[in-house]
Amino acid sequence: MFVTFEGIEGSGKSTAARLLVDYLQERDFDPLLTKEPGGCPLGRTLRHILLDARGQSVSSRAELFLFLADRAQHTAEIIRPALEAGQIVLCDRYADSTLAYQGYGRGLDTEFLRRLNDAATGGLVPDITLFLDVPVPCGLMRAGQRNKEAGTVVSEGRFESESLIFHKRVQEGYHALVKEEPERFAVIDASQPAEDVALQCLSAVEKALRQRGSVL
Repeated sequence: MFVTFEGIEGSGKSTAARLLVDYLQERDFDPLLTKEPGGCPLGRTLRHILLDARGQSVSSRAELFLFLADRAQHTAEIIRPALEAGQIVLCDRYADSTLAYQGYGRGLDTEFLRRLNDAATGGLVPDITLFLDVPVPCGLMRAGQRNKEAGTVVSEGRFESESLIFHKRVQEGYHALVKEEPERFAVIDASQPAEDVALQCLSAVEKALRQRGSVL
């Protein structure tokens, strides 16, 4: 099963994913936790370019193709082999991030982006996408505090430094994607404490597994 986590900055995706891994391991599953950008060696190089606030100005299209290069390699090198081995793959961001950020946020054509995503991934679509929904001001406050505590305000703060209007467009984009594919998305109230958010994620994954004939 392929599970992806989506949401704006500070929505708690990474924390929820780590907690969900713990829950799955307690139930004798062997999940793989990965992320974009940075889930493979090439991606780790590209992550520095894409997220460092000190970096040179990157055009919207250049940014797009850097993310797609990461996704193509990540899918081929990490995600597909794990799925073929029967693992549950949990991925912190995937193709929907491109639609939300480069599409709704940057204003690039979403149908064009869908075709590029499909080319980069070979048509691999998540079985379930957990959308962690949190108000934009709350998410940005959390992200700022997280980066400050981790010392990554500059090294990983490029998107956090975008305008409030940009982040609102991204959030609206995610809401539009949920409406387009309600059967794939599970909306998670991410304004709650981390443990409660993780339990919501676990419940959604349990439901998806039951539908596939598996149980936790």
